[in-house]
Amino acid sequence: MKIRIFGAFLLTCAAATAQPLPAPASYPPVAGEKGVITTHELSLDMDEKIARAGIEACRKMGFTTTMVVIDSGGTMKAFLRDDHTGPHTIALAQDKAYTALTLATRFATSLAFAKARGGTLGTPMPNIRGVTTVGGGVPIRYRGETIGAVASSGAVGADKDELCSQAGIDAVAADLK
Repeated sequence: MKIRIFGAFLLTCAAATAQPLPAPASYPPVAGEKGVITTHELSLDMDEKIARAGIEACRKMGFTTTMVVIDSGGTMKAFLRDDHTGPHTIALAQDKAYTALTLATRFATSLAFAKARGGTLGTPMPNIRGVTTVGGGVPIRYRGETIGAVASSGAVGADKDELCSQAGIDAVAADLK
């Protein structure tokens, strides 16, 4: 009984001494304040269209490939591996896409980076994990903003992989304007 009375006393004291919360500067909060950044992201549906179109383009050239689409943070959003495509193409496609995304402000594609660096097939960048000197990755842009990247691995030749990746982007080009 004494515990209940003491508990009630504490609750009464806490309520009596509590300070009201300050009112927000504006309600609802104003969007676009300093420090707030607006970004754009690809939808899953668009990611899948890009990957599927890349697979189809490679098939028309007589190749099977793995397609990877990553978001602006470098995380894989869509992945398709065509029949009879080597298991190594999975990680390589992801690295190509990551390279295209990471270096998009300096190089048009991962192939442009590979040529500028003079790397041999798959030479890794020791100081940037996931970046490789293999062509096939293309950044995805929306109104000048890089919002992701796509890469193909499996078409024989980096230039062919890049064509497959670009075909994926071309399939949704009207929606990226």
